[in-house]
Amino acid sequence: MGFGKGHHLHLIDGSAFIFRAYHALPPLTRKSDGLPVGAVSGFCNMLQRYVDGNTGSNAPTHVAVIFDKGSHTFRNEIYDQYKANRDAMPEDLRPQIPLTRRATEAFNIACEEMEGFEADDMIATLAVNARAAGGRCTIISSDKDLMQLVGDGVEMFDAMKNVTIDTEGVEAKFGVGPERVVDVQALAGDSVDNVPGAPGIGVKTAALLINEYGSLEELLDRAEEIKQPKRRQTLVEFADQIRLSKRLVQLDCETPLTFTLDDLEVRDPDPDKLMSFLAEMEFRTLTKRIADKLDVEAPAIAEPEPTAVDAPSMPDLKDAVYDAVGSAEDLQSWIDRIYARGWVAVDTETTSLNEMQADLVGISLCVEPGHACYIPLAHKAGGDDLFGSEERSEGQMDFDEALKLLKPVLEDPSVLKIGQNMKYDAKIFSHYDITVAPIDDTMLLSYALHAGLHNHSMDALSERYLGHTPIPIKSLLGTGKSAITFDRVPVDKAVPYAAEDADVTLRLWHLFKPLLHQKQVTTVYETLERPLVPVLAQMERNGIKVDRDTLSRMSNAFSQKMAALEDEIHELAGGSFNVGSPKQLGEILFDRLELPGGKKGKTGAYGTGADILEDLATEHEMPRRVLDWRQLSKLKSTYTDALQDHINQYTGRVHTSYSIAGANTGRLASTDPNLQNIPIRTEEGRRIREAFVADEGNLLVSLDYSQIELRILAHIADIPALKKAFKDGIDIHAMTASEMFDVALEDMTPDVRRKAKAINFGVIYGISGFGLARNLRIPREEAQGFIDRYFERFPGIRAYMDDTIAFAKEREYVQTLFGRKINTPEINAKGPHAGFARRAAINAPIQGTAADVIRRAMIRMPDAIKDLPAKMLLQVHDELIFEVPEDAVDETVKIVRDVMETASEPVVKLDVPLTVDAGQGKSWAEAH
Repeated sequence: MGFGKGHHLHLIDGSAFIFRAYHALPPLTRKSDGLPVGAVSGFCNMLQRYVDGNTGSNAPTHVAVIFDKGSHTFRNEIYDQYKANRDAMPEDLRPQIPLTRRATEAFNIACEEMEGFEADDMIATLAVNARAAGGRCTIISSDKDLMQLVGDGVEMFDAMKNVTIDTEGVEAKFGVGPERVVDVQALAGDSVDNVPGAPGIGVKTAALLINEYGSLEELLDRAEEIKQPKRRQTLVEFADQIRLSKRLVQLDCETPLTFTLDDLEVRDPDPDKLMSFLAEMEFRTLTKRIADKLDVEAPAIAEPEPTAVDAPSMPDLKDAVYDAVGSAEDLQSWIDRIYARGWVAVDTETTSLNEMQADLVGISLCVEPGHACYIPLAHKAGGDDLFGSEERSEGQMDFDEALKLLKPVLEDPSVLKIGQNMKYDAKIFSHYDITVAPIDDTMLLSYALHAGLHNHSMDALSERYLGHTPIPIKSLLGTGKSAITFDRVPVDKAVPYAAEDADVTLRLWHLFKPLLHQKQVTTVYETLERPLVPVLAQMERNGIKVDRDTLSRMSNAFSQKMAALEDEIHELAGGSFNVGSPKQLGEILFDRLELPGGKKGKTGAYGTGADILEDLATEHEMPRRVLDWRQLSKLKSTYTDALQDHINQYTGRVHTSYSIAGANTGRLASTDPNLQNIPIRTEEGRRIREAFVADEGNLLVSLDYSQIELRILAHIADIPALKKAFKDGIDIHAMTASEMFDVALEDMTPDVRRKAKAINFGVIYGISGFGLARNLRIPREEAQGFIDRYFERFPGIRAYMDDTIAFAKEREYVQTLFGRKINTPEINAKGPHAGFARRAAINAPIQGTAADVIRRAMIRMPDAIKDLPAKMLLQVHDELIFEVPEDAVDETVKIVRDVMETASEPVVKLDVPLTVDAGQGKSWAEAH
C-alpha cells in the first residue's frame, strides 16, 4: 500500500545532527588506531534518542535521514558566490562524514543524498509529496531555510530544544507566515549562505515591508511609493539582486528524486548489523546500552591497555541503582566503600540557595558510576504540604550521629571529595564544624576546559556531555508562592533526585579530569581555580557590615533628587508624563519632540534602551536627564532599598556569594547581592559605599591595583611609550593626552585628560566610535577621530589586536599569560556577532591576565596574613577590601601590598611594575 492518509513521514536533517554532534562533544578518537570518532559517537547517540523518543501517536510510519552531498547545485550556476564564505570543513570531521552514513544504515534508517542537489531541496520535495498524498510530515531540524515548508500537515521539530515549530513559531521567527518566509529572506539576505539580499534591511524591516505590501513582487513594483528615501533607493537600486536572492532561498519542491516515499517505510534495526558497526567504532557504553534495549548479547570490544587516567566504562544512567540510607550500619558500609576507593562524589540538599541561611536536609554519596545513595536527615513528616507537620519523617538517621560518622572521611586528606560547585557544599558542612578537604569540583574542571563555550551548571553539563537530562528540581518543589522547601519533599521522591546528582557529578569528573592534561590546562585548574574555593568560602562567611540607617537616608535623598529631575524632564518635554514608562517616554522623544532615531518594536512602542538614549544624549538635554534619573532609580532599587533585605539578621552583615566560573575571562562574579556593580564614577555610587562600614575599633582597608589592565596591555603588546611611562611613574592618562592632542603635560586640563582616560580604557575593550561617543557624549565623528589618532600614536596596539584575532580565528581560543584558555566559538561567524566576538577576543587575554593576577594574590593571602588580626572581606575586580583593627592597619597594608605587587611572579615577570594604591577609613567610601 502506497504512502497516504494516516501516514507520518519524519525527515531528519543529517548535516544538522552531524555538526551538532561535532561541536557539542569533546574530541574522541578510536583507541585502537586514533581515528576521530567524536562526531560519529554523538550522531549515534542522537539517532538512538530519536528512536527511543518517537513512539505513540507521534511515531513515524516512514523516516529518512537526508544528507548534503556538498556538491555544485543550480544555485552556484545562478550565483557563483553562493556559500562561497563557508569555512573549510575541520580536518578531524572530514573522515567522520562517511561513517555517519554507515551509522544511519546500521540503525536500518533510510539514508539518502543526491549528487547535484541540496538536502534542503530533497526535504522540500518529500514534504510536499507527503502532504499532497494526504499524510503528515515532521522535519527534524531547526534550520530557518526549511520554515517556508511549514503548514497544512508539515511541521518542524527542534530536537535540541525539544520544541515543535508550527505556523505560529515561524511567525515569531520571521514576522510573517511560512508562505512569505522566502520574501523576507530575499530582502534580509543570509550571511551563512552568502545570500546578498537588500543592503541595510534586516528581518524585522523586511517583515514590516512584506506585511504592508503583501508580497515581494508587489513591494518591488511599488518601491517608488516608499517614504523613507534610503529604503526606497535600496529597493530600486538592488531590485535584481533581491530577485536573485529569492531564487537562492526558494526551495525546489520538484527535485527529481531517485527513490519514493514508499522506500522510506520504518524498519526495525538488524541487531547483528548495528552491533557490528558500534563495536567497530569501539563505542563501549552505547553498544551495551543498545544491546540491552534490543535484548541481545553485546559484542566484546577489545580493551586497550588501561592507563591511570582512563575513565571507567559507565553504566547507563537509566539503569542506575539509588539507595536510601536510614541506619548507622548502612552509612558505615558506604564509608567503607569510600575508603576502599579513595574518592567520593558528595552533594548536599538544603532548604535554601543562600548558604548563610540554609539548613542541611540530606547528603548524597557516589563511589562508582551507577550506584549512589541519599542520606535523608531532616525531612518533615507532613510531606509536600506547605503547612504540613514539623515532625521528622520516619526511617531517617539521627542527624548528629550521621555527621559524626561522616566528619572523619570528609576531612580525611587521603580521600578526594568531588562536588559540583563544591564551595556551596563546603560552606554548608562548615556550619556543622566539618572542614571538607581535599576537593575536586566538576564545575571548575569544566570552566578550565570549556570557558566561553557554554555555562557550567550540572544540568547543562549532564545534557551536553552525558546526553542525560537530570530530574528537574521544580518537579519536586513546585514553583511560585506554593513552592515548598526540600525538607517537605517526601523521602521516596528525594532519593532518586538527590542520588542522581552525586552520580552525574562523579561521571562528569571521570570525563573531565583526564582532559585537563590533554588540553594543557592542568596548571590553570590546580593553581587558579581549585585553591580559590576555600579562600572565597571564608570571605563569604566573613561578610561586610552594612549600616541600615545610612541606606534609609540615602533612599530618601535619592527619591528627592529623582523628583527634582522629573520636574526638569517634564519642563523639557513640555508637559508631565511617567518618566519610568518606556512607552510614554518614546512618544515624547520621537513624536512630540521629533528627535531622530525612533524605531518601533513589535508592540508598536518606540525603543528607549540605554544605547538609544546615550546616542541622543550626545546632542540633546532631555535624554541626558532621563539617563541620570534611570541611574538614580537603579541605585535606589538595586542598592539602597534591596541591600537592606540582604543584611543577615544574625550577623548584621551582608554576605555576597562569589561565582568562580561566572565570567569567561576568569573574573569573579558576585551575586545575592552583587557588590561588584556599584558605580564608582558617579557621586551617588560613591555615596552607597558610605553604608559599608567597619565594626567598632576596626577600619576598612582597600588595596587596589593601579591601571593593571593598561600595564598588562603595555607588556603583552610591547608598547615602549607606555612601558616607559609606567616605569617612570608618569600619569599615564596625561601622557596619552599629551601624545594624542599635542598638549604639554604642564598645560593639561582635566577635560583633555578625561578624554584620554576614556580612550585608554575604551581601547582595551575594543570600543567603537559609537561607544566612545556615548561615553564622552560627543559626536561620533569626533570620537572616531580620537580612536584613529590613538592607533597612529601607538601602532603596537593595532598589531596586538590583529595578531590576537588571527590567533583566535585559527585556534578558536585565546590565552592569558598564565595559560587560561578562553574559547572564542563565534570568532569565525559572519554577521552581527562577529564584531562582538572580535572585541571579546582582544580584551580576554588582558582582562583574563589581570583576573589571574588577583586570583594568585588572593590564594596567597590567607597564609600571608595568618598572624595578623585582619580579615579579607571583598574582591571587586582589581580591589581587595579588608577589615583590620586600627593598630594593625600599617602592617597589614605593607604585607598585602607586597603580596599583590608580586603576585604574577615567578610564573610571569612583567615588563612594567604592578603598583597598588591603599586607603583606609571607617567606611568603604573613605577607604577607596
